[in-house]
Parts: sequence; C-alpha cells; structure tokens
Amino acid sequence: MKIEEALVKALTAKSLSWCTAESCTGGLIASRITGVPGASQCFEGGFVTYSNRAKSLLIGVPPELIEKHGAVSSETARAMAEGARERLKADISVAVTGIAGPAGGTPAKPVGTVFISVASLKMTSVREFHFEGTRRQIRRRSADEALNLVLDHLEGRAGE
Repeated sequence: MKIEEALVKALTAKSLSWCTAESCTGGLIASRITGVPGASQCFEGGFVTYSNRAKSLLIGVPPELIEKHGAVSSETARAMAEGARERLKADISVAVTGIAGPAGGTPAKPVGTVFISVASLKMTSVREFHFEGTRRQIRRRSADEALNLVLDHLEGRAGE
C-alpha cells in the first residue's frame, strides 16, 4: 500500500480531517492525496504558498517572521502548518518549505534544506531535512517525508 493510501485509510478510520500548506512541493502532496479514492472523506484542501506574500495573505504567516528567520526555516514551517489548520478548521495539517534547487541555496541553507511541520490541536512539531538529488528528487522526498510524518503523528510516533 502506498503511503498516501495508508494515510487516507488511517485518517478516515479516525474520522479526522487534514490539510496541506506547500511551498517547495508546489501541490505535490495534495495531488498525491487526491489521487486516492475516498480522500474526500478526510482531505479538506491545501494551499500552495510559494511566495512569501502568499504565505502571509493565505495562511497568516507574519511577514516579520519571514523577514527575521527566512521563508525556509522551522519558524515559518510551524506558522504555515498552524495557519493552514486554522484557516480550514482541520484536525491536522502538514506544511513544507525548502530549497529544491538547483539554485537558491546558501552556505547556511544549501539546496536540499527542507522544513516539514505537522500541526494538530494538541501539538506542532517541525523537522529539518537535508535531501540530495535533482529538484524533482528533492520535491519527491519532501512529499514522502511529509506524508510519513503525518502518519507517524496519527500513530503516536511524532518526534521519533
């Protein structure tokens, strides 16, 4: 069973709703989920907030937070997840922000740096990843990890 199928099954079994806030994955997570029959029972929707302006306007990330920490940061990922969950009144949300390349990296945040946050009513967690590969590979790995983190959260393994 694919991870997106397992996630839809788990969310539906628990009668939980969820949503996404995506930057570097550009809607890849939402696309994978909506490809699963029955996803409408748990998936509320998603935001593709590629620009800083969209992060602020659509999901309420404070511009000063982005200015202070950067769009690719744990703070921004957390604010994206919490903002999306709040906007769509979902039980759980996942947010992804990162540098998929091939340009845009810095010594402090090289290409492949990705932050993924999962938010629920009880807690918000953020993890930092460093992926290697092409833009396509980094985006795919980011989506895979985001889906895995939501499943881990549902199964009580968040933070492992």
